Amino acid sequence: MRNLVLQEPEVRVTNDVTSSLSYAWQCIRVPVIAPLLWFAIFVCAAMSIMLFIERVYMAIIIICVKVMRKKRYTKYKLDAMKEDLELNKTYPKVLIQIPMYNEKEVYKLSIGAACSISWPSDRFIIQVLDDSTSEALRVMVELECRKWTDKGVNVKYETRNNRNGYKAGALREGLQKQYVEDCEFVAIFDADFQPEEKFLWRTIPYLLENPELGLVQARWKFVNADECLMTRLQEMSLDYHFSVEQEVGSSTCSFFGFNGTAGVWRIQAINDAGGWKDRTTVEDMDLAVRASLKGWKFLFVGDLSVKNELPSTFKAYRYQQHRWSCGPANLFRKMTKEIILCERVSTWKKFQVIYAFFFVRKIIAHWVTFFFYCVVIPLSVLVPEVALPKPIAIYIPATITFLNAICTPRSLHLVVFWILFENVMSLHRTKAAIIGLLEANRVNEWVVTEKLGNLMKQKNAKASKKSRSQIGERPDPCIGADNGDVYATLCNLQSSI
Repeated sequence: MRNLVLQEPEVRVTNDVTSSLSYAWQCIRVPVIAPLLWFAIFVCAAMSIMLFIERVYMAIIIICVKVMRKKRYTKYKLDAMKEDLELNKTYPKVLIQIPMYNEKEVYKLSIGAACSISWPSDRFIIQVLDDSTSEALRVMVELECRKWTDKGVNVKYETRNNRNGYKAGALREGLQKQYVEDCEFVAIFDADFQPEEKFLWRTIPYLLENPELGLVQARWKFVNADECLMTRLQEMSLDYHFSVEQEVGSSTCSFFGFNGTAGVWRIQAINDAGGWKDRTTVEDMDLAVRASLKGWKFLFVGDLSVKNELPSTFKAYRYQQHRWSCGPANLFRKMTKEIILCERVSTWKKFQVIYAFFFVRKIIAHWVTFFFYCVVIPLSVLVPEVALPKPIAIYIPATITFLNAICTPRSLHLVVFWILFENVMSLHRTKAAIIGLLEANRVNEWVVTEKLGNLMKQKNAKASKKSRSQIGERPDPCIGADNGDVYATLCNLQSSI
């Protein structure tokens, strides 16, 4: 009896609070919330239409390219160019740069692949730019370079006393070495990239044939795409980037960005553009925009792929996406005026770079996903006075999703997980884009993406062996799953699909 008497005031207080909140919501819903929500819907609808038009435009271009079977690089007679090069023995000297930072698990893979590239041994230099902070690791990398030097490969091991400019600083100082003066081209590979043996034979002839070409970009091939669900979802997003965005930019002779690796630059184009700059975390995109404004053209070779590794932990992926979202927004802020005032390129190309490349793809795409899909649409459910038009709420998002996912046919059955994952990541990307636009804290944050290399294979083998030997025991879902519940969930889902 005493307990019942004591509980009555609590129930009454709870009911009073609930009633007060409900009354307050009823009072502000129509005069305040509904108009604000209508305005948000109008803005988000405009952004959605902009993104929709951009996606449909690129889809039309890709369909035309596939139907006509005429990609831009196919117009070059590559075999004839290679035969002429071998006949005349006029091999240009090529520099291959491999920037790395504490890459314990992958340095042997990248150095070994680069040193195995087929090209006259006296006409190319391997330059390993090691910014590692571990002295023991530096010794290991240097020993690996010496091993290949003893085999007759011209390998230069370069270190710095600081990390000024990060990757851009290392690449810039590498080009300033005296032995680079007679090099005509430079190929760049990140530490986890493994180029095929014929890489230079499939890129250099394009640059020799067309003196207006400043860059030849290859696509990426992901060696760990099947590791877990998170890597499969990353593959879906990046396949669209290479299969559509890069291919459209190349096929229409418009602008497309350098991916920072797996590409060959004409050194003259780099110097003409002002060299490597470290003012943002996307030094590759910065250089590409400046070179494009100088009139240099780029070529994307879609049938040439370079093996590399996707981030295997949620923490590494989150840091990577922060850099990839913050950097372009910050570069957009810094270069808009320069692009507008440039007199060397046409007004149409300026429009493409500012509107299509930067504004729609690097900013609007993130904002629509987060603000519209994750905020405005859920809120509209709570406000019956606001009715979302079906084309804006259903048809346009569905079309955009389909056009993105169709580039990876083998993962179409994972599209629901991809949508959920992209919505989660949109929060991080939107925040990073705003930081870049406002130049707030973390605008120049550079966290090197962790690579696992051979360690990943070893752990996967151990996990597979353990799962076979210990039936009924919960298996280790994926490497690095302790970095986030989201990551662990994705890996567990993959094991059941």
